[in-house]
Amino acid sequence: MVIPVHDVNPARRTPWVTYALIAANVLVFITTPGTAGSVAGADDLAQLCHLQAFLDHYAAVPRELIHHQTPRLVPTGDVGIGPHGPGCVVGPPAYDKSPALSVFTAMFLHGGWLHLLGNMLFLLIFGNNVEDRMGHIRYFLFYLVCGYAAGYGFALLNAGSAEPLIGASGAIAGVLGAYIVLWPKARVWVLVPFLVFLPLRLPAWLVLGFWFALQAVYSSGHGVSGAGTVAYAAHVVGFVVGMLLAWPLKPGTPPPPEPPGLLFGRRARPHYSW
Repeated sequence: MVIPVHDVNPARRTPWVTYALIAANVLVFITTPGTAGSVAGADDLAQLCHLQAFLDHYAAVPRELIHHQTPRLVPTGDVGIGPHGPGCVVGPPAYDKSPALSVFTAMFLHGGWLHLLGNMLFLLIFGNNVEDRMGHIRYFLFYLVCGYAAGYGFALLNAGSAEPLIGASGAIAGVLGAYIVLWPKARVWVLVPFLVFLPLRLPAWLVLGFWFALQAVYSSGHGVSGAGTVAYAAHVVGFVVGMLLAWPLKPGTPPPPEPPGLLFGRRARPHYSW
């Protein structure tokens, strides 16, 4: 998988919504129960039970989204001793959970530092231009629509699943879909792992098209064992919805500047101006 680091496509306006989304995701992550312990390497049962209860409350669960009802028994966050030894206690929920609202809260939850940083990197690089083209308010609504479409799309394909669905990936996939429609020829600096990380400057249609192709392959169960624990289908749905919503904006979208020089090699190294 290539790692994007910068695109040659300057924005005209400050992407305040993109910055706010990144800040909100980071803030929620560092205040999520169990985060500090996971960074320190601790994974004791009490921490896991607390995290499980938190995710059950705020994450989107496909079965709940489809049937619009929550289970009678949920993790309470406490540790108990059962017939088979220590475990997490379950009981009637002490809260009223809205499955529809959980799709929104799940967009700000992440399973680890790599999950968070990977998502925020893609949002930072590609979100500023999409926000610039759409405007702040319309961009925020677009982000939410893509996130909801990805969440419910994944739920429809996994209607019986009780596993929590978390992450901003579906909404960010919509941003990537919009970007490839609006600026397919924009140059993107990427790092390609080939013995060492090789810097290349490639067109957006190749970088994001390759990313989408991988998500589509993985969502079908090929290339990963049991499709892993990543909701690849949500990425596919979000990407497609983002493309469709951005398509009417394609006419009149100014093309990105064409950078001089080679597409790879020493002379093609980026000169950043932030």
